[in-house]
Order: sequence, then structure tokens, then C-alpha cells
Amino acid sequence: MVEAILERSRQLKQDLTDFVLDAEGELAEALEAYAAANARKDRYDAVQQEIVIDTFITEGQVGDKTPIDLFIESQPELTKSDRQLLNSWKRSFIGLFTITKILPDGLELMNWLTAKQYTVKPNDEKTLQEMSRWKEGEILLTRIAPVTDDYWTFSCAYTLMGKLGKPKLAVAIGNFKDNHRKHLYSDAPDLLAEAWQSVANYHQEFIDFFGNEEVTMPGYQLNKKVAEFQEILTQQRLKAAGVDESKSLSELAEEAGVGDEEIEAAAKEAGADSQAISQILADKSKTKMVAPKVELPADLKKAEQVTAISHPRWGQMFLPTYTKFVELLEAEDWRSQEGAEKLVKYYLENATINTFIWQKLAQQYPKQLEQVLQTVLERPQFKLDSDLEPLLQEYNKPIEPELPEIASVPIHLHNLFEEAFVEVNKSSSKTKGGSKKKTGFGLKK
Repeated sequence: MVEAILERSRQLKQDLTDFVLDAEGELAEALEAYAAANARKDRYDAVQQEIVIDTFITEGQVGDKTPIDLFIESQPELTKSDRQLLNSWKRSFIGLFTITKILPDGLELMNWLTAKQYTVKPNDEKTLQEMSRWKEGEILLTRIAPVTDDYWTFSCAYTLMGKLGKPKLAVAIGNFKDNHRKHLYSDAPDLLAEAWQSVANYHQEFIDFFGNEEVTMPGYQLNKKVAEFQEILTQQRLKAAGVDESKSLSELAEEAGVGDEEIEAAAKEAGADSQAISQILADKSKTKMVAPKVELPADLKKAEQVTAISHPRWGQMFLPTYTKFVELLEAEDWRSQEGAEKLVKYYLENATINTFIWQKLAQQYPKQLEQVLQTVLERPQFKLDSDLEPLLQEYNKPIEPELPEIASVPIHLHNLFEEAFVEVNKSSSKTKGGSKKKTGFGLKK
């Protein structure tokens, strides 16, 4: 029975894929546009190409229908069970999985992004043969698709990464976020909703502390204010977690089941501040998500001016040149401003200057910004109302917000990142080499 269902899933998937790849007209145009928009510029090998096509098949839109809808409409001879299986593939998703158990006819996998477990049975002989060489603990990047209520199958090609230590695994998860931002918590909508809510909560906390969603001050001063802000956030979260502030650290640690060595190690690595202590205690609490530490990037602490901007969806932004850009737009002759054209091009080309910043400037200085872009881009017919959004897309800026770094992360990922961070810093202190920095989501150089 299981073998028959797997074989039918293989046949249906091949027919569906052929239908999409052989299509003409709107479906072909939609696939071409989707592939162009989702192709990674740093890497576009056969596996990546297959992932993009497979994702389009299950998530793409052709008008108000998906490729699966169009395929079902074109095949009236499909049985009811065939149609149910095809429609279930709309729940297919990409993940970074660890092999937790090797089965005779498949695998047990854990999605590292959400800690959810899956039984996966390959539906082709080639993968079954390759699987005989795999080992528990190895990491797989792939998409899986449901077959029944109890098990899934591989939806496309995979990348086997082997066994990864905590630092390399943290980097791999960070890379996954960068390359698959829309699919971070595909199989856990509750985690996704909680992560987005944490961004909105942070925005309100920012306004409560700073009095506005936008503040500008010297880097050294903002650094002090951000540290004060972080301290308040820490105390609020400790209180929300039910931590009794009247008790000593030793008493709290004993209640949480944390040893002295663990406290000392974490405090040493994190500077012995209250954030480190709260992380230790949070690890032992029942919370599902943990907020990342808020801090001013090191290269901005000595900046002449830094503008901090918060948004309930776009998150936290620290911009050392925002006031210069505003001055440029407010000047009678913007071309007289030193480095004006270079600054405009930087705002277009740099990924940290997101669509929200451009929309904010366009709302406040519509006429001036339009004139500046007409000149810098050498497009005299450029109109801000109709051409700004296509321009930002041209420079690979997402029009809709993606989950920002300030968002809370699941507790199991938070713990992994903390442990990886400690390992990397211990190693780099011995070698005196360059260390990685911990962000809200993984490790980066």
C-alpha cells in the first residue's frame, strides 16, 4: 500500500512538472518571472534551479490560480485521491533538516527552523540508494511534500551538508534566512505570527523609551541610550517570565537549575551584563521565543550622527547618513552638497537602506526626491508616484517587509546561536583570529 502511494506520487509529480515546464502563454511567463525574481546571484546550480521550479509549482500564481490548480483542471481523468494528493502539495516547504534516524525505507528528520519532526520516504530508487550512505546527524537542505497524514517525501533535489558543528550550523541557518526569508517558519505559522508580533511590540517599546519612532544623536550618545533601552527591555522580560527581582542571582540560578560554571561562562562571554543573566534564565523557562539583544553596531559607536528608526513591520534601522540625505533634499541646490550623487547611489545599492526608508523620504520630500532621482539616474521622465517602486525592485529591494533581525527567534535556535557564539569566541581568543558576530538569526563574519 505504502509503495503504491509513493509510486503514484512520483508519477503525478513528474506529470505536474512536465505540464509546467512544457507550458506556453501565461503559465510560462509566470514561471519565467518567478525564476528571475528568485534566482540567487551568488549560486544558481542545478539543485537551486530545481528548488526554484519546485517552489513555483506549489506556491506560484497565474492570475488567481496556482500551477497545481491549472494542472488539475487540465486532467479530468484524475481520481479524487489524485486531486487530494496534488492539493496537499501546496503545503510543501523548504527546510534545513537534520537526520535524526535512518529507517529501512526512509528517514526521520527534524526541521532546524521549527524543531518539528517528519517521517520522509523517498519515492524514487536513486534517492533510496544514495540514502544508504547517509548518517544520523547529517544536515539536508531540501523541500518535502506530504504523501499521507503520517509521512512525507522529497519534493525535489537536495543538498547534503554532512555533519556540522554548532558554529557552522548557526552560519548555515543564518544563510538559510538570507536565501529563503519567506520560508523561515513555513511549517509553523504560530511561530511566524509570534515573531511578527515581537517586531510590533519592540516598535512600541522603542517609542515608549525614545518618545518617537525616529531619533538622531551622536553615536557615542546613542550607544549609551540603546544600552539603557536594552536594560529596560531585559527587566520587562524577566518580569513577564515571572522572575523575582528581589532574589539574588544565586537563588534565581538555583531555581532555574543553572550551575555556577554556566553563569560564569555566559557572563564572561557576554560581558557579565543583565542580558547574559536573562538569557540563562530564559533558556530554562517555558517561553517559545526569545528576543535578540539590541545593540548599536560597533562601527557606528563613534559616528558623528546616527539616526535610529523603528517600524512595526520593517523593524530597527541605524543609519549614520540619514541626516546627510535629508540635508541634501532640503538644500536649495542639492548638487552643491559634497558627495550628493554618491550618497544617492549608495542608498539605492546598499541592502540596509530598505523600501521603507525610501517611502519615508518620498512622503516628506516628494518634489525634491523626484528631481534628484531624475538627475542622478539620467531619467528626466522619472515620476516618483509611478516609478519609485519599480526602481527599488530594479535594485533588488523587497517592496514588502521581510522578517527583520529584531524579531524574536524560537528558543531552540536562540540556544544554538548562544552556544555557537561561545565556541567561536573561545576558538578565536586562542588563535587571535577574526571572530564572527552574533546577530538575531545566526552567526556572520
